[in-house]
Amino acid sequence: MAHTYEELKKKTVAELREIAAGIEDEAVKGYSQLNKEHLLVALCKALKIDTHAHKTVAISNKKEIKDKIKALKGKRDEAIAGRDHDALKHIRRRIHLMKRELHKATISA
Repeated sequence: MAHTYEELKKKTVAELREIAAGIEDEAVKGYSQLNKEHLLVALCKALKIDTHAHKTVAISNKKEIKDKIKALKGKRDEAIAGRDHDALKHIRRRIHLMKRELHKATISA
């Protein structure tokens, strides 16, 4: 029976130990003494399961977001010149959030 990382992570320690009992591999040796975290890693190694949870987020409007950031940077410069601290804070926050959105999409894609 093929297992996934998410499936194994949801199981209890007792269930993981049952699975480990049926596996003859050096990675799960001493499974009865392992806690859930270590047992999960050992099982993934023995079953050759990738422990990374890959997120795939498709961002279709990347160019549009970059253009908005560029426009906001222009407004930021105007707020700095006009010494409008409230507007500056708001604009910087929006730029930061947009950059984080782009970064998350780039890292996980």
